[in-house]
Amino acid sequence: MIIRIWEAQVTPERADEFCAKLATEVLSGLDRTDGFGGAELMRSVTDTDHRIMVISRWRDEAAVRAYAGPMWRIRPIWAEGEFGYLKHPPTVSHFAPVGFD
Repeated sequence: MIIRIWEAQVTPERADEFCAKLATEVLSGLDRTDGFGGAELMRSVTDTDHRIMVISRWRDEAAVRAYAGPMWRIRPIWAEGEFGYLKHPPTVSHFAPVGFD
């Protein structure tokens, strides 16, 4: 499994609107993507930190690559229409779960 974390700083006055857009236009469509294992939409809870995170789970590297393209490790997916919501371009990082016995 691969955990993909997409993160962006958003303009405070449009954070609610952007979260709604992500939930209805992005996350709702991921269910139809092969290898997608679920996601959470997170928002910072402080008045001065306006970060949004999408934490998604993927079956394997092939599934992430099929979704995000050949530059999946370093290039976040975002749409041109999201510029008005973002203070900076988003970032993306990936993790593998670690189990302890």
